[in-house]
Amino acid sequence: MMKIDMHCHVKEGSLDCAISFEEYITTLKSMGFQGMLITDHNTYRGYRHWKNKIKDEKHTDFVVLKGIEYDTRDAGHIIVIMPEGVKMRILELRGLPVSILIDLVHRNGGVLGPAHPCGEKYLSITKTKRYRKSPEIMHRFDFLEGFNCCESPESNENAMRLAKKYDLLTIGGSDSHRHECLGKAYTVLPELVACETELIGLIHQKVPIVCGGTYYNKTAKERMGKINQVLVYSFWIYNKVGAWAKIKGRKNKIRVENTIDPIDPVEIYYTEKLKRKS
Repeated sequence: MMKIDMHCHVKEGSLDCAISFEEYITTLKSMGFQGMLITDHNTYRGYRHWKNKIKDEKHTDFVVLKGIEYDTRDAGHIIVIMPEGVKMRILELRGLPVSILIDLVHRNGGVLGPAHPCGEKYLSITKTKRYRKSPEIMHRFDFLEGFNCCESPESNENAMRLAKKYDLLTIGGSDSHRHECLGKAYTVLPELVACETELIGLIHQKVPIVCGGTYYNKTAKERMGKINQVLVYSFWIYNKVGAWAKIKGRKNKIRVENTIDPIDPVEIYYTEKLKRKS
């Protein structure tokens, strides 16, 4: 078996994270973890830091896997895992509609699933118009986050019910941005994995995966109370504006990146968007 945290933000990749790679790995190893999945928002910067500056020096007995927490235009945050060697820089340009994200990830051998699916408005898929209009989109995911230590018990319970309804595997992640969250959530895989492809293989096989942990009860939204709602709406504006600002960049990435089985609807979608914008 392998105990792993599958929702990790690191200081080297996330501006809002206070935990360095060294602190993350040292703490998790002391708590019996054998690995972590890096899921910084819309960037692989943290993983590149690990690969270029830390990987060959120490912690050879700890597995660091590359993932990303992608901000979709219409379905909140989605955790994406791609096979090693598959470089999709478009995943570092937030704002793709979720249906196109699913196509791109699956056609290039990856897997994906909603983070904290029953959490905050706009950040979580079940709190979006996309889900309310077409909940069947859940059938297209490979897993969902069933336990997030920064969510409420109600949020996680609803996530587990959602997973059961759509027959999805569940993963656990700390979603750590502060030291106090480290090690509070876990995923237990039935066997050791050494790379992203092996993890993807287990997910495709729908092997039994266990998730759980303890709650972190000092999250920012709990401390701020009603003020947190202001931040939620601010995120909505930030995400919408940012998504539109990056349309041209995403379209160019789709053109120049040699994706497997290129998707015609993506090209059509962005061509039409740019026409309407101009």
